[in-house]
Amino acid sequence: MLAAADDKGDRPTPSGLPVPRYVSLKFDEVNARAGPGDDYKALWVYHAKGLPVQVVAETSDWRRICDPEGGLAWVHKRTTDGRRMVIRMQDGDMPIRRKPRDEAKVTAYLRSRALAGLDRCDKGWCKIRAGGAAGWAKEVDLWGVVETPQCR
Repeated sequence: MLAAADDKGDRPTPSGLPVPRYVSLKFDEVNARAGPGDDYKALWVYHAKGLPVQVVAETSDWRRICDPEGGLAWVHKRTTDGRRMVIRMQDGDMPIRRKPRDEAKVTAYLRSRALAGLDRCDKGWCKIRAGGAAGWAKEVDLWGVVETPQCR
């Protein structure tokens, strides 16, 4: 049985969790498949432990995910982790600030394609942690926070 949330969010999913939702990849190598099962063609292999992905559909054992590049594939639920991560997809370093304000002191920079743990978002800013640094970044500069489906 395949389940995706409807606009009202009142249709249950096999996991009981909302769809869409974000998870991260649990392992350094995760097989991406064309359908929900080991008998489906392998499309590619993700080599990015902690990569944030958005679950857009699910079965009891498989998750259809959207990745930051816009790829859609199925992965087994055991290869995902509920920990929230984000990634900076734009070029250039992004400032991480001490407080959620443009004029706040910069405490570190997040490089392009770098992963960070997500604590929370509030009023357009997200509290993140990466490489021993923690602080605030603009929500629009991070992939893995927008709640609407990221792949069609």
